[in-house]
Amino acid sequence: MSLIRVEFINPFVSAVSKTFETMVNIKVTRSAPVLKENLRTLYPVSGIIGLSGSIVGTVILTMSEPLALKAASLMLMDEMQTVNDDVLDAIGELTNMVAGNAKAQLEEYKLSLSLPNVIFGTDMEIYFPEQSQPITIPFSTEFGPFAIDVGFSDRKE
Repeated sequence: MSLIRVEFINPFVSAVSKTFETMVNIKVTRSAPVLKENLRTLYPVSGIIGLSGSIVGTVILTMSEPLALKAASLMLMDEMQTVNDDVLDAIGELTNMVAGNAKAQLEEYKLSLSLPNVIFGTDMEIYFPEQSQPITIPFSTEFGPFAIDVGFSDRKE
């Protein structure tokens, strides 16, 4: 099992705060990180990105439906009432911005990002790289909760 290294996690914490505050003007409050006990997403709207380079990882931005609707509404400058393709695309783009911002802070690992995938539903299982111990970093906003799940492992040669 790979150890959780703070130098992998902190860039995502700062990327989430920066992205939410600058791109959708939503203030976020972080709670204490916890070990992810299962592979299920916490909330029904989740953007997933894989990272590969000298380390490999998976990052999931998972959020409540009200927060996803609000973030998408702000990004699209149109009031979104239900989760539809536009909302899912907006959450994919938000996930991409968070991962891209964190990637810039982890340049010594020469990471490449996959295209984001977005899922909508409850009780979804996501798989992380073998030998990783993912952690969940919970956040709250005035529009609802969200979390970022991060799991990395050393690249096998």
